[in-house]
Amino acid sequence: MTPRTYVRPMAGWWRRNPHYRAYMLREASSLFVAAYALVLLSGLARLLQGRDAFEAWREALATPWAVAFHLVALAFFVCHAWTWFAVMPKTMPLLRIGDRRIADRSIVAAGAAAALIASSALFAIVWWTRP
Repeated sequence: MTPRTYVRPMAGWWRRNPHYRAYMLREASSLFVAAYALVLLSGLARLLQGRDAFEAWREALATPWAVAFHLVALAFFVCHAWTWFAVMPKTMPLLRIGDRRIADRSIVAAGAAAALIASSALFAIVWWTRP
């Protein structure tokens, strides 16, 4: 009898553990981040082609399918950003104030708050400087 090598079943490995499902969701969110980057790059290419091409691109973004894509992309962006903020305390050196270590939750909250403030400021600048 010849010995057989153990082959671990790989089908659905990520569905068996909630941590793996969260990992796969984070990885899937990066696809939407990349897709949105391509949308922005296409807008930049249209801008280089002239005002008419750029306005046509902007009109295409107003279609229901484009709006739906943007809403789904926004949800994935928020998920992607939150998971990166959650990883921050694990990847950075320990932060201390005096003899006390700063809690992981405080680091995550500070990163999320900074992103929210920066996003709000950018939105306000764009909103109030539009023609």
